[in-house]
Amino acid sequence: MKVSEAGRLRGCPERAVLEHVTSTWGVLVLVELAGAGTLRPSELRRRIGGVSEKMLAQTLRTLERDGFVRRLAHPVIPPHVDYDLTPLGHQVAGKVRALAEWTAGNMAAVAAAQRAYDAAR
Repeated sequence: MKVSEAGRLRGCPERAVLEHVTSTWGVLVLVELAGAGTLRPSELRRRIGGVSEKMLAQTLRTLERDGFVRRLAHPVIPPHVDYDLTPLGHQVAGKVRALAEWTAGNMAAVAAAQRAYDAAR
């Protein structure tokens, strides 16, 4: 997809995948799993911070359906589930990590632009 084609993605499956990987929780899940390897949901939730159990479960399910995350259910009592990235997940995690790093590195400039915009209003 070329940047100029972005507007034509309305209703296309690519748009849904973009929304999944660039959502707040999608980015954070992908980045955390890329850095940590395999995590239990409670560990992932603690590392991310601020995400509800329900939202994390929904995000993991969506990313699993898209082929980015693998759910590993262990046959033990009590149930034990781990999550890690698939090869496809590692690819997309690298892309969103670059975006997250760019955002962190440019927050001062973004904040200055926001202040200037707000002051002009």
